[in-house]
Amino acid sequence: MSTPCNPLAAIGRRRFLLTGWPWRSLGYLLGTVPVLLAVGLPAAVLALPWLALARRLSGAGHQPIGLIAALAVVSGVLVGALGPLAALPVAAVERRRLRLVDRRPVRSGHRRPDAPGPWAWLRTRYAEPATWRALGYLALLATLVPAAYGMLALVLFLIAVLLASPALVGAGEPITLGFRTVDSVGQTVPYLITGLVLLPAVPYLVAVLAGGHAALARALLGGGPDDRLRAELVQVSRSRSRLVDAFEVERRRIERDLHDGAQQRLVGLTLQLGLARLDLPPDSPAGRAVGDAHERAKELMTELRQLIHNIHPRVLTDLGLAAALHDLAERSPLPVTVHADLAGRLPAPVESTGYFVVAEALTNVARHSGATGARVTAYRRDGRLVIEVGDDGRGGADPGPGGGLTGLADRVAAVAGRMLLSSPAGGPTLLRVEIPCDQNTDLPSG
Repeated sequence: MSTPCNPLAAIGRRRFLLTGWPWRSLGYLLGTVPVLLAVGLPAAVLALPWLALARRLSGAGHQPIGLIAALAVVSGVLVGALGPLAALPVAAVERRRLRLVDRRPVRSGHRRPDAPGPWAWLRTRYAEPATWRALGYLALLATLVPAAYGMLALVLFLIAVLLASPALVGAGEPITLGFRTVDSVGQTVPYLITGLVLLPAVPYLVAVLAGGHAALARALLGGGPDDRLRAELVQVSRSRSRLVDAFEVERRRIERDLHDGAQQRLVGLTLQLGLARLDLPPDSPAGRAVGDAHERAKELMTELRQLIHNIHPRVLTDLGLAAALHDLAERSPLPVTVHADLAGRLPAPVESTGYFVVAEALTNVARHSGATGARVTAYRRDGRLVIEVGDDGRGGADPGPGGGLTGLADRVAAVAGRMLLSSPAGGPTLLRVEIPCDQNTDLPSG
C-alpha cells in the first residue's frame, strides 16, 4: 500500500489517529493564524476609510450612485495594481508551508524575466496567470479561510463545553446547553457522553480542513509541471522560430551574394575566355587550352546557377509558391503534374517550407521510388496550407531517424505544421504536409 502524501489521502486509513497526520494538520492550521493576521490587519486598516465613508453616506439618508461607483472603480484599480505585490510574498510563504501537509513537491508557476531590472520583473509578473491566481488565493485567504476556520473553532468550542459541563455545573453555576438549562451534575451526563463520542472526530475535522486548505493552495499557487512545461514550450517554440527566421535570412543572403558576386564574376571570366578563344588559332595548344577552360567555365556557371536556385529560387520570392511549384515540375527529370489552388501570397516561412518540402520529395521520388510520374497538389483549407506529393513508385519509404523524411518532418514542425506519410510496400506513396498559414499564426517572419 502506498504511503499517503496528504491528510485527505491518509484520513481513510484505519491507523490514521496513530500517524503524524493529525498533528501535522493541527500545526498547519495553527500556522495559518499568523498569516491571516499579517494579511487581514493591513487590509482592515486600508478598508477603514471606505467603511467610514459608507457609514456616513448611509447615515445621511442618501446614497449617491456616482460616488459609490467611483469608489468601486478606485477600489478595483487599487486591488489590481497593488494586489499582486502583496499576493506574491504570501504565495511564497504558503508554498513553503504546504510541505507540512503535502509531501508532493510544489513549484512556482512564475518564470524568469526576459531581461534584468525591476521593470522587466514587474512586466513579467503582471503578465503571468500564476500572479493572478496568487491574488485570487489571497482574496480567499482573507474571506473564505477565516470563515472555515471559525466554523471549526465553534465546533471545537462546543465539544469542549460538553466535556467540561460537569465541572462547570459543579462550580455552582447553571449552564445552557442547546435548548435546556442544566443546573445539576446528573443532568450533564448525556452531554458529557455526547462530548466523549464526538472527541475522536476532532482529528478528522482538523485533517479535513487542513487538507482542503492545502488542496486549494496547491491548485492556485502551485505552477506544477504543466505550467512550467507550458512556459518552457513557449520559449522553445519562440527560439525555434527565431532560428528558422535566422536560417532563412542567412539563406537569402548567401543566395544574393552568390548571384550578385560570384556568378557575375564567373560570367565576366567566361566572356573573357570566349574573347581570348576567338583571338587564338583553334588548333594551337593555347587555343585548345583556352577553349577547354571556356567550356569548363560555362559548365561551372550552369552548376552555380542551379546551386543558387536550390538555395532560394527567385521565382518563389517574386511570384509565389504556385509558380515555384510549376518551376519545380519543369526541372524534374520525371513527369510531374501540378495542381496549385492558392489565391494570393502566403507568409514567407510557409511558402519557403512548402517549396523545399516539395523539392526534396520530388528528388526522393526521382532517386529512390522507381516511379514513372508524380503529382503535386497544393491548396488552402481552414487556415492551413495543404500540400500532397504522390507517385506511382514501389513504396516502402522509411521515415526512420536520420533520414531525409525525418529532416522534412523537422522542417515542417519548425513552422508549427505536421507531415503525414503513406508508403506501403508496392506503392503508391503519398506525402501530405499541413502548415498553418493564417496571418495571425505565430510563425517566424522569414
